Parts: sequence; C-alpha cells; structure tokens
Amino acid sequence: MTSQPTLTEAEDGPEKPGEPGSGLQAGLKNRHLSMIAIGGVIGAGLFVGSSSGIATAGPGILLSYALVGTLVVLVMRMLGEMSAANPTSGSFSAHADRALGPWAGFSIGWLYWFFWVVVLAVEATAGAKILEGWIPAVPQWGWALIVMVVLTATNLASVGSYGEFEFWFAGIKVVAIAAFIVVGGLAVFGLLPGVDSEQAGLANLTEHGGFLPHGAGAILTGVLLVVFSFMGSEIPTLAAGESEDPQRAVTKATNSIIWRIAVFYLGSIFVVVALLPWDSQSIIDKGSYVAALDSLGIADAGQIMNFIVLTSVLSCLNSGLYTASRMAFSLGQRGDAPGAFARTTARGVPRTAILVSVVFGFVAVFFNYEFPDSVFLFLVNSSGAVALFVWLVICFSQLRMRKIIQAEAPEKLVVRMWLFPYLTWAAAAVIVFVLGYMLTDTEHNGRTTVLLSLLVAALVLVVAVVRQKVTAREALAGED
Repeated sequence: MTSQPTLTEAEDGPEKPGEPGSGLQAGLKNRHLSMIAIGGVIGAGLFVGSSSGIATAGPGILLSYALVGTLVVLVMRMLGEMSAANPTSGSFSAHADRALGPWAGFSIGWLYWFFWVVVLAVEATAGAKILEGWIPAVPQWGWALIVMVVLTATNLASVGSYGEFEFWFAGIKVVAIAAFIVVGGLAVFGLLPGVDSEQAGLANLTEHGGFLPHGAGAILTGVLLVVFSFMGSEIPTLAAGESEDPQRAVTKATNSIIWRIAVFYLGSIFVVVALLPWDSQSIIDKGSYVAALDSLGIADAGQIMNFIVLTSVLSCLNSGLYTASRMAFSLGQRGDAPGAFARTTARGVPRTAILVSVVFGFVAVFFNYEFPDSVFLFLVNSSGAVALFVWLVICFSQLRMRKIIQAEAPEKLVVRMWLFPYLTWAAAAVIVFVLGYMLTDTEHNGRTTVLLSLLVAALVLVVAVVRQKVTAREALAGED
C-alpha cells in the first residue's frame, strides 16, 4: 500500500488521453455532475422505506429526517473541503489513506465497495419485481439479468454514457418529486379542488395522538430507519475527478446539499404526513407516496409510483456500479487491489474494475434468489452500517487533513468546514451515539446489522494491518 499523492498532484489525471491505461478522463459535463448531485440524495429508499418510519415515529419522523439530514450536511461539508482541495476517484478512501494511514484507506475503500455490490443485487431484484408485474412473460431473474447487463454495457461504453443515463434517470426523479410536493402542498392548504379537506391539512401533524404519538424516543428509532436512505450523497465527490472542472463541481455539490435535503426529503415527507393521518392503514398497505397520491384521487397512483421507483432503482444501479468500479480503480492505483483494477481503456474506462464489481453483483443476485434468508440476509445486514462507518472515517480524516492542506497548499481550502474542529467532533459523536443506540434496537434489526457490519469491518481491518506490515517488511528487505 502506498501513501496518497501530495495535494499538488493529480491522482487520476490522464497523461496521454486516448491511450489504453492512461487513466480516467474528464468525460462528465457540468450538467451531469449537477444532476448526479441532486439525484444522489433521492434514493429508492425514500419512496419505499419511509412508510415504516412514519408508522414508528408518526409526524415526528420529520425530526428524524431533519437530524440525519443535518448530519449528512456536516459530513458532506467535511468531504467537500478535502475533495475540493484534492479531487480524486477514491474520494474519502483516498483522503483516509493520506490522513489516517494506508490501513484506513484500504479498509473503508473495500467496505464501501462491498456495500455497493450488495446494493446492486438489492436494486436489481427490486427493479425486476416491478418489470415482471408489467411483463410477466419474462421471469424475475430474467429481468434482473437484463437490467444488470444493460447498465454494465452503459458503464463500459464511457463515463459520458454513464453521466447521460444518470442525467435522465435523476431528472425523472427530481421532476416527479417536485410535482408531488407542489400538488400535495396545494392540497394540504386547500387550494386543490376535489380533495377531502377533512382528511388533508396541517391538523394531521398534531391530531391522532399528537406530533410525537409514540414519545420522543421514537425520533431516535426513526433515525435508525431513515439514515441509510441518505447513502449516495457522497457520489459527486467520486465523480468529480472525471468532470470538466473538479474543484467547481465539488464546491457546487457541497454548497447545495442543504436545500436538496430540505426540499426533497423534508418537503416530500411533510406533504405525506399532512395529506394523510400518520396511522392511516393505507400508508402501510400501499406505501407512503402511493397512499398520498391515492388520497388526491389521482388515477393509477400505484403504477405511477412504480414507474418512479423503477427509475430510482435504475439510477441507483447505474450509480452503484459506477461508484463501486471507481473505488476499485482507486484501490488498484494505491496498490490496495490488483493492478488490473487501475487499468483503463482508450475511453478512460476501468473495464476490469467494472466487470469484477458486476460479477460480484451477479453472485449476490444469485444468493438473493437461492438463499434469501441465509447468505443474502447476511450480506445485507453485514453491509448495513457501512454508511455510518464511512461518515465516521470522513470526520476523523478531515480533522487531520485540514492541518495537511493548511501546511502544503492553503489556497486550496476553497470549501471550509464550519466551526472547525467543534462541529467535526460533534458530528463524530452523533455517529458513535447512533451506532451505540442501534445496538439496543432488536425490534428493527439494528443490533444484528451493527454486529455483523463490525464483524466484516474487523476482518477487513485485520487484512489491512497484515498487508501493511508485509509491505513494510518487504520495503526494508529491499533497502538491505
């Protein structure tokens, strides 16, 4: 494992564009990065997973989303500070390598890669279920295979084709949720004709047991249920290394994270809990967004939402494969993965990294169909807390990297963490608290998720430490 290059070096900049093995290329346009940044915070989990959070915390789920959203804003600010100073495809893994040591970059990089290849299987299966419902002639496994193959081909073509697909996938999500907020908001305030005014209204926030029907403790339980739907907000910092203006892209994505979370998460959830009583059975039976659309009398609300969810699934698959492959590429560059991972085609595509990632995704899909309650359940649970591990490593990396940047290239501090180092330490403390609180959660599988994730993290860390010692020993032997 090698140390991270200095801040004045470009880690993956192509030396001879167009030649095989010359590195990643700047194939992402500013509009691609803008939409990737917006779409990155709107995961399929927002559409399909919010109903359980609402049932658990009632209208108080808004506070759960606000708490997690604030944490994500702080973490993204830290990551933005480091990535604006040194844009790289390895993002937080590369920063951890430099700030904390090769063991940290190796460990968090491989854990993050593991997380996304498992997500590939989850999302491919979710998309296949929707497509099979529309065209049952093709079996579910067939749809999963088709979706994975198409998006693999897209990523193999060029980074520009990934960016273009993601631009339209994310665009559909953004338009759909914006329309939902506008139409739903009009209904809440009695400005939309044909809506039952007794059912829709701000009174839903305080009636039916109050704003916190299950007590203040339910806010923390809600945090556990919604925290993982925010994973993906860090993708723009990985993609920035292949953009036309990396520093500008990172700065823009970092600065816009606040309104993106406020509008898309808090705005849409507010509309849901204001349109319907939080304890409405339809929220559990149909899902929060479908139930909300049904309450507005919109025909075929379920199919409309299925289309939006499918788009989110395809977007997540597309970005998941891209993200996993770029992390593998960065690990290969730093000697933490086989050298073949760092080789690129004439179009700047890390073909081996993509193919290896998708192969593991296919294996996970197979486990999902053959061993859903054993092997696949273990994979899902053991990768579940990786988001929190990543955020924690970002916090500790930024504490160290601020000093490095100030010493080597202070002019690169174009994005600064607020109230450094106090807010950084506060964010780290909150993350540790959430992990600790998850250990007490047996009702929603929190304890199992943390323990299995810690087990996998410990195994990866052992490999990292052993590898580092072997590398150091070989280096000493070489000097002799």
